[in-house]
Amino acid sequence: MIRDFAKNLVEVHAYSNDQAVPIEKVDKSTWMCRPVSGVLRLEYDVYAWDLSVRSAHLDTTHGFFNGTSVFVCVNGQEKEACSVEICAPAAPLDDWQVATAMRGTETNAQGFGHYVADNYDELIDHPVEMGRFTRHVFEAGGVPHELILTGQFSTDVARICADLKVICEHHLRFFGGEAPFDRYLFLVMVVGEGYGGLEHRSSTSLITSRESLPIEGDIAISETYLDFLGLCSHEYFHNWNVKRIKPAVFVPYQLEKESHTRLLWAFEGITSYYDDLALVRSGLIDHERYLGLLAKTLSRVYQGTGRHKQSVSDSSFDAWTKFYKQDENAPNAIVSYYTKGALIALALDLTIRFKTEGRCALDDVMLALWEEFGIHQQGVGEKVLEEKIAEYSGLNLSAFFDTALRGTEDIALVPLLKHVGVELTWGYAPEALPNSREERHLSAPLALGLKMSGSDSVKVTHVFDGGAAQKAGISAGDELLAFNGLRVTPRKLDQLLKRCQQGQSVAVTGFRRDELMTFTVVLQQAEKNTPLLKITGQSPERDAWLSRKDT
Repeated sequence: MIRDFAKNLVEVHAYSNDQAVPIEKVDKSTWMCRPVSGVLRLEYDVYAWDLSVRSAHLDTTHGFFNGTSVFVCVNGQEKEACSVEICAPAAPLDDWQVATAMRGTETNAQGFGHYVADNYDELIDHPVEMGRFTRHVFEAGGVPHELILTGQFSTDVARICADLKVICEHHLRFFGGEAPFDRYLFLVMVVGEGYGGLEHRSSTSLITSRESLPIEGDIAISETYLDFLGLCSHEYFHNWNVKRIKPAVFVPYQLEKESHTRLLWAFEGITSYYDDLALVRSGLIDHERYLGLLAKTLSRVYQGTGRHKQSVSDSSFDAWTKFYKQDENAPNAIVSYYTKGALIALALDLTIRFKTEGRCALDDVMLALWEEFGIHQQGVGEKVLEEKIAEYSGLNLSAFFDTALRGTEDIALVPLLKHVGVELTWGYAPEALPNSREERHLSAPLALGLKMSGSDSVKVTHVFDGGAAQKAGISAGDELLAFNGLRVTPRKLDQLLKRCQQGQSVAVTGFRRDELMTFTVVLQQAEKNTPLLKITGQSPERDAWLSRKDT
């Protein structure tokens, strides 16, 4: 997505030899100065108020920035070396520290001072955190790693470091054992509510909720902590897959315009497949817990009809204008190259394992891609990836790729999972008990075919194609007030639906903007789109797939 960081530059001025130099803005992110005989100096302020992993944020509690938000690029000098001075703030913030993977040359004990980068691309690939954070160091694969925690929190830091060490060492072994960096930083901003990550060449910027961090003394892995570990695993895997093994159109990056590729399914999808797989292979969770994570991925794909209208190849290509600019119709119009890409990676892995009788796996393909493309920083062409996967595996996978990547039909996962001793069936959302031995046989539930938010009122956020709500004329943005004359909340609406019958007509009253409206809704049976995954007996193939494998 083009995020237009230039919009946050305030009062841009130019000087040379202590004299003002005229500066003209020629497009939305480009300024031009007349030639000067000496050094040209620019001065500008950056409005930094984006509390995310993407841009820059500054207040009295901390400062964070990505280089893309603060460093202008000198046209034609992108390959020149850069130096940066990060200056310490005055009292009462004079106890702040700096955390960054950028190379420091002359820095004080708090980290303030001079840093260098070989070129502009490296300069913008080292985010910087400043403030009163806590720094925790651990070693993985013989390489120092740092966990930087910013914000208010109470957690078991030693446990986080121990778990991250396990994950990092797993990924390091996966790609041959040698780290592509000298040190690595996890820059974590802890907030009340938040989730996200952004990969960099030797660090990652993360934002997470306090509830996601483990409680001191609690040995269990909560669902929220598992999400956090999965996020860390995802961004760490990116050190190889997308930071160094990358599409050819990203070499070099064209920062002033969109760089379209149809390969994001591989770079985000394969990463999304291995992020959770690493948790079970490294021993942090068991097989059943992993199948619960896989069921969540299946649900995210199958609960939207957009998967039948957009291929992952097109989703990758249109990420700039569709995936990162989603609206209320997104579930009906697009598919995520993250989640469906992960399912394609799963199918690809199991297909290779099955057809080679276990002699090869997607693991071997990824290592070969690293050795041929990643180590040598050679971009992967749009068609080259499919050719190389076929070459490394020794299989003709053209039919698989045509269907999975360029088609919109569902992937045939049932027989593949059956081969590794996992049964996949589909149920209704209310009866979904992932990985439970208890079976529930309920009558088919009813569904309005919408998503809603709120607690005291029902705010419609999405309306699904073909559902009862869409047929009745309900739209995203409507606020529903009553169901057959009874006031509703999201919880009460679910209770009322349980007392109705399929085909029954009900009156639903609500506001669209400030206009009161009544809809006649003919209730429909819910779809069986919730996956149920169950382990079926002993399976050497499943053990080979999910168990730890040192390379």
